[in-house]
Amino acid sequence: MERYFAIDMPFWRFARNTLVVSCLGLFPLLLLFILRTPGFGAHLLNSGPALSRFLRQVITNGLPVVFAVNYLSFFLYAAGNARRTDGPVPMRLVLIDLPARVVLFIVLHAVIYFLSADWFGSFGGDHWQALTVVGPTLVRSALFENISGVYLYATLVGALPLYVSVMQSQSAHGTGFAAKLMRRMPGRAGPIILALLMVALSVVVLTAAAAVIVLLQSASV
Repeated sequence: MERYFAIDMPFWRFARNTLVVSCLGLFPLLLLFILRTPGFGAHLLNSGPALSRFLRQVITNGLPVVFAVNYLSFFLYAAGNARRTDGPVPMRLVLIDLPARVVLFIVLHAVIYFLSADWFGSFGGDHWQALTVVGPTLVRSALFENISGVYLYATLVGALPLYVSVMQSQSAHGTGFAAKLMRRMPGRAGPIILALLMVALSVVVLTAAAAVIVLLQSASV
């Protein structure tokens, strides 16, 4: 991964690599979503407008969100690798990434929904309606119940290398609580287990944040 994401790499190459990896994470999940949704694939194939709207949604909503969140994580991954000679990759990179990806995911959805009301007449062209569906949509995304779930799990492609890199470095050279905890785990599974737990935590935090948005909307009605 280090050869594809380095802090001294030209922006266009870093962005290109992020886009490629984002697509590799996004498109298989899209296919899975279509296959597991009864009748959805047939509906897309038999209805030109439906397929057009679906592709537009993926291109204007899904790909920008997945790219932006993954870019953040890959940048932090590259920044961490650049500091390996100075000691363990700092745990704070994970602590930066986790809340930042949640905020970015929610804010980008809100902005894109808002703009879609203007550009495509989505949500009946109503900006407020566009914003009010963000919370309920993202609450269900962790369960893979809508297409935002595809985007959510596609963004984890960027989180996993960062989290594993940090945990492995901390396990080998760190002195903090997390490093000691990982060393107590059997074999070399400690960093992987903790990285997966942090990835799962990011999904939980996003779902909780979306639920709070829904509650605030309900309270304001």
